[in-house]
Amino acid sequence: MSKINKLCNRADKLLARLEKLLPVEQPDTDWRAAVAFRWRKQGNSGCLQPITHPHNITLDALRGIDEQKERIDQNTQQFVLGYSANNVLLTGARGTGKSSLVKALLNKYTSDGLRLIEVEKHHLVDLHDIVEKIYQRPERFILYCDDLTFETNEPGYKALKVVLDGSVATVSDNVLIYATSNRRHMMPEFMQNNLDTRHIDGEIHPSEAIEEKISLSERFGLWLSFYPFDQDQYLEIVRVWLTHFGINKMTASTRASALQWALTRGSRSGRVAWQFVRDFSGQQKTAGKITRSSRLV
Repeated sequence: MSKINKLCNRADKLLARLEKLLPVEQPDTDWRAAVAFRWRKQGNSGCLQPITHPHNITLDALRGIDEQKERIDQNTQQFVLGYSANNVLLTGARGTGKSSLVKALLNKYTSDGLRLIEVEKHHLVDLHDIVEKIYQRPERFILYCDDLTFETNEPGYKALKVVLDGSVATVSDNVLIYATSNRRHMMPEFMQNNLDTRHIDGEIHPSEAIEEKISLSERFGLWLSFYPFDQDQYLEIVRVWLTHFGINKMTASTRASALQWALTRGSRSGRVAWQFVRDFSGQQKTAGKITRSSRLV
């Protein structure tokens, strides 16, 4: 009897190992559950996970980037109307609204059938699988890749290049890729790359390393650059968020506090302005509550 038990235990362990090798059966995507989704992998298979509480920021809330808003809004409007449009690369200073701009576009065009799928860098190798799941859907999809940076020879880098331009199979016309990065070419740049540049008959011939770095970013049809805000732009964003939190006047003291906050963070950006106002509003409301409580004692 003990031999039979040992055999059964060994069989259970073998089955457990085999199950790990089999693809996990993924549920069908509930397209009515959300307007934004996230690609998730389990084992060798992936699925689209609904994001039930997406960021509800609007375009009007984003200040200091009017030209960028206008250009990407026009591109997105063309896309949702079924006309030709470009993949978009948003690059530049941190905290200037690159990611928020993409989220705001989703909120604006949700009723027109726009949907968003967030794809993390290490899942870019699954882009073809994602497109395969949505190419027959009536909605229009933005594949959103946030804060992309690559090291040399990363598999996701080559996968993204192929999907953007270079595969035998074309990407479905209901799909665009919007990517953000702090680097214009999304890869580290080294001095040696420039030293390898050749000068032939007065012409500059970039090194193969530089050509490789450029080859990805140039596959995006629309480039949008974002720059650090000056002091006036930063204070205007602070004023907008103060109004959002129910504080309708920026006093001289509040202005000084906002500038001091930016100084300690080493940056004047929309993100820093938002963080300051969250802190300032919370302090104001906490002080008011304490004052009211002390009066009741």
